[in-house]
Amino acid sequence: MWFMKKKSSGDVAKNRLKLVLSSDKAGCSPEIMEQMKNEIIEVISKYIDVDTEGLEFKFRNASDGSNSLLANIPIKEAKGRRRY
Repeated sequence: MWFMKKKSSGDVAKNRLKLVLSSDKAGCSPEIMEQMKNEIIEVISKYIDVDTEGLEFKFRNASDGSNSLLANIPIKEAKGRRRY
């Protein structure tokens, strides 16, 4: 089943590296980044089913000095959606 799919050690390492690089750009620790990611997913999951395997969080630094948090959150289905 998809939810029991085990990630390879390479995938886990790549995700950790992405988290460390993003947290460095944001100026916060990887632990804070992970906590923020988990809280965002918790809130969004109240309204939609999220594919947690495909999550992507990145910080982008613009040339004008501003920062952006980019979140790619794959959606499986909206909760409470009526099917006809």
